Amino acid sequence: MLDFKSCELEGRKLGHCSDRAVPMDTTTASGASSVITEQAIVPLASPPVAHQRQQRHCFGDSIPGEFPLSANPSIVLHFLTACNLDPQDLAKLEASVFCLRFPKVGILLDILPAHFDPDHELSLAELAALDMCQKRAIFKPMTIEQQQCLKQRCGGSWKLVLRYLLVGESCTRREKSQAIAGPGHSLAVTSKGAVYSFGSNSSGQLGHGTTHEEPRPSLIRSLLGVRIIHAAAGAGRTMLISDAGRVYAFGKDSFGEAEFGAEGNKLVTTPQAVESLKDIFVVQAAIGNFFTAVLSREGRIYTFSWGDESKLGHQTEPNDLEPRPLLGALENLPVVQIAAGYCYLLALACQPNGMSVYSVGCGLGGKLGHGTRTDEKEPKLIERFVELNLQPVVVAAGAWHAAVVGKDGRVCTWGWGRYGCLGHGNEDCESVPKVVEALSNVKAIHVATGDYTTFVVSDAGDVYSFGCGESSSLGHDTAADEQGNRQTNVLSPEVVTSLKERVVQISLTNSIYWNAHTFALTDSDKLYAFGAGDKGQLGVKLADNQTERAIPDRVDVDLS
Repeated sequence: MLDFKSCELEGRKLGHCSDRAVPMDTTTASGASSVITEQAIVPLASPPVAHQRQQRHCFGDSIPGEFPLSANPSIVLHFLTACNLDPQDLAKLEASVFCLRFPKVGILLDILPAHFDPDHELSLAELAALDMCQKRAIFKPMTIEQQQCLKQRCGGSWKLVLRYLLVGESCTRREKSQAIAGPGHSLAVTSKGAVYSFGSNSSGQLGHGTTHEEPRPSLIRSLLGVRIIHAAAGAGRTMLISDAGRVYAFGKDSFGEAEFGAEGNKLVTTPQAVESLKDIFVVQAAIGNFFTAVLSREGRIYTFSWGDESKLGHQTEPNDLEPRPLLGALENLPVVQIAAGYCYLLALACQPNGMSVYSVGCGLGGKLGHGTRTDEKEPKLIERFVELNLQPVVVAAGAWHAAVVGKDGRVCTWGWGRYGCLGHGNEDCESVPKVVEALSNVKAIHVATGDYTTFVVSDAGDVYSFGCGESSSLGHDTAADEQGNRQTNVLSPEVVTSLKERVVQISLTNSIYWNAHTFALTDSDKLYAFGAGDKGQLGVKLADNQTERAIPDRVDVDLS
């Protein structure tokens, strides 16, 4: 909640409680900067009357206790933006009894909440939200027309645009270091946008110009000078997205094939710009089985292939190389995150009344979350979150199951519960999202899903895992049996005690055809790997005849 005493103290600190004018910069609605002179707030010269509270005023104002915002609004605007208030806090401020407006003719003080034409005037809360939007890396290069279109798409408010941008940055680690555990190969993106790849390379998916395996992280040198903000890995295929919205792909020369289907006509061993996406500013990609999806800056989803109208509503050939907009309910809703599993797609969307999750594709195992196991050819809202009073902020699509983290830190899972991957203490299927009660005392901030495995990261940096223990990908130091087998399944969340540092991201293999491996990224940009390493995908040295690692080991790569 907004603390107005803090606002007053901030104002006194900035003004130094003196008679000297203090120059301050402020940003207007048009983006221009100007210097505004602030006058100090000082106590009245005469002592206060007994039993009456002392008031403050600005010199030049004849009414004690009033602050001349109509002349000097910058201190309030500075406070609203410098404190990085959440869009929800700005909305609460704007809906309060005293609301400040900023029409073209100047600042007005209203007794009631402002109702204004968003094209002609901005409240201070809206102005603060716009100012914070203009500081976001993806928002900056947009033209005024593009910004206005995004505003209308988000619900006609800059506060909603700010929420859209912040959620997208958070759930995809945009502009931050990332680790991606793909099927047989791995990617590591530094905070400066350089990319390292290692592991299997039979299709050139490492981007080094060869088809040789790489057991250690190797820099993709052909992309030096290009800042990468997001990466996605599929079987034999890699996609990278730059801060300019360009998409680079390499590996199998096809977007829509099955993981073990026919390869494209040729192999691409170095990153190549995807020409069919040159007119779309892309911010995220997700590679599933039979299809690939990308998300535009404006929150629109485009998919390649899966060209059967009973799948994604596309009447195209199975190996169609042209991106097609996803039809249906999400056409007019801004999406902030996409996640692809085995033949299905999840989308986290922004609506004026909150966040929501949509699913589309194959419903086998109940992984679409609608209470059935039927397929959906167009995106359909998962209604269960409304009943649970849960605001989703992160989505994860495993091969056969899915998970969501709510704003309040609760975790929901659903789908095929084999090996205990849903964390409910059994192997039952759940066709609608169900809260993981074993994590009721944990506030989660991140979730990752794979092939019957799930990881949860708490706000304290602790990691919990559950599901299939094959390939030692859960990170638990399980004692080997007489045959040397460590493949113990975990039906309820257990802390990964072998991770001693604060973790901010987990990535694990999401494929039914490859042994899984897992990455844990810490808040100090250290990367730890465990699980299957038979192709060098862990990026760490294994002992002779060893094909997996049960205990996390530090990967020698600088992600800062």
